[in-house]
Amino acid sequence: MTTTPVNTATEHGSYRNPVLNADWSDPDVVRVGDDFYLTASSFGRAPGLPLLHSRDLVNWTLVGHALEHLEPAAEFRSPRHDRGVWAPALRHHDDRFWIFWGDPDQGIFQINAPGVRGPWTRPHLLKAGRGLIDPCPLWDDESGDAYLVHAWAKSRSGVKNRLTGHRMRPDGTELLDEGKVIVDGDRIPGWFTLEGPKLYRHDGWFWILAPAGGVESGWQGAFRCREFFGPYEHRIVLEQRDTDVNGPHQGGWVRTPAGEDWFLHFQQRGAYGRVVHLQPMRWDADGWPVIGADGAPVAVHPRPALPPQPPAAPATDDDFPGGRFGKQWQWTANPREGWATQHSADGLRLTCVRSADVDDLRRLPNLLTQRLPGLPSAVEVEVRLDSEEPGARAGLAVLGDAFGWIGLQRAADGSAHVVHRFAEQGADHERDAGLPHPAPDGRVRLRIEAGAGARCRFSYDVGDGPRPSGPVFVATPWRWVGALLGLFALAPTGTGPAGTATFTRFRIDHL
Repeated sequence: MTTTPVNTATEHGSYRNPVLNADWSDPDVVRVGDDFYLTASSFGRAPGLPLLHSRDLVNWTLVGHALEHLEPAAEFRSPRHDRGVWAPALRHHDDRFWIFWGDPDQGIFQINAPGVRGPWTRPHLLKAGRGLIDPCPLWDDESGDAYLVHAWAKSRSGVKNRLTGHRMRPDGTELLDEGKVIVDGDRIPGWFTLEGPKLYRHDGWFWILAPAGGVESGWQGAFRCREFFGPYEHRIVLEQRDTDVNGPHQGGWVRTPAGEDWFLHFQQRGAYGRVVHLQPMRWDADGWPVIGADGAPVAVHPRPALPPQPPAAPATDDDFPGGRFGKQWQWTANPREGWATQHSADGLRLTCVRSADVDDLRRLPNLLTQRLPGLPSAVEVEVRLDSEEPGARAGLAVLGDAFGWIGLQRAADGSAHVVHRFAEQGADHERDAGLPHPAPDGRVRLRIEAGAGARCRFSYDVGDGPRPSGPVFVATPWRWVGALLGLFALAPTGTGPAGTATFTRFRIDHL
């Protein structure tokens, strides 16, 4: 199993942003000893709450997920691309890792574990309610008290642009009051969509680092007060200015063992989702944080003063040993037994799941997905359709509000053909993007070249050389999620098993 190309090193030991060039939305980070850990939003995909590890804040690997299934399970039997896990906070306290997140339709959840690889507790609903998002805890070592701050989603609650604070039991199981608005963005001229707060204690102050202004063009704010419940002073500490980094905000602050301060945040990049940047951070003479180059994002910067590490990045390629898939893959809903079958040989064997929605991949829970890379890339996989069921199909897709896929389909006469289909945003079913081509052996090598602007070109090879298929397809995001690459196997409604499809040698190479 290999990885995507690592961060491009420049002369004199510098790094280049973004350090995670794919959709690791709403990142938060914590240091434990010499190790750094990062989690991100996973919305309705399962497993959720990805866990990344680094020793230098530049090279990251994916070590697992903290949330095996979304709850309640019945709610996530079908895709819920804009629901689920929003903007988690990752902390380490009392020799345990803690993750808090908001589900905008249910409330604030908490899980914890003795180690980052688990075992993680079942989700505990700390505060029920609609529109409760972006929670972050704080355990105050000076007083022994615990606190929680969260934001609001107007789409569910009718409220936004404010932060609410609570006292919390130190064991993270209960809030001790009804909550109080501690920052009201409506009272700050020019501020809107204040959200994503991260709560810290530093230099005798309570600090809230929180973005405002929206993901496309917003900024990062800092708030401080000697008392948790306010009133808070505020400043803008990171904004786009004359750079090409739109909306640089929402992330987390971390301090290295040597005392250097760094801030990891996202940038919204359309179909590529929210990519992650690393910014230097310092404190000015008045005790306020200064992020980036005097408040503007850096593109290239000297690396953190940390021991050199071997190049690393989250895995993308997969040979599916023993029918198992790597940690980089997520289903578009809670998985069910039998979707993927383990076996003694290599290759991913997916069951052709019967569905009434075979013509709209966006409705299907049994798609196995990973993130679309932020650099121009070629994606390849080989698929064999081991199904005689008329209408059974399997393939490689680019998924968002619009989708396109290429793969194999079984005809009524038993023959297999390469087909290429797409659906525009708002369309309720797919259309043909190219003429069917015979696949005599029921096997094909599929390729999608995703170029600049997420413009995707499809091609295939049934053994007589590569052939292009259809027009250019421009990938689109889902509402909060960057475009995804997906593998699937389907069959029309009917009775009895519908066979399987086997995928081998999944590869992503940057162009």
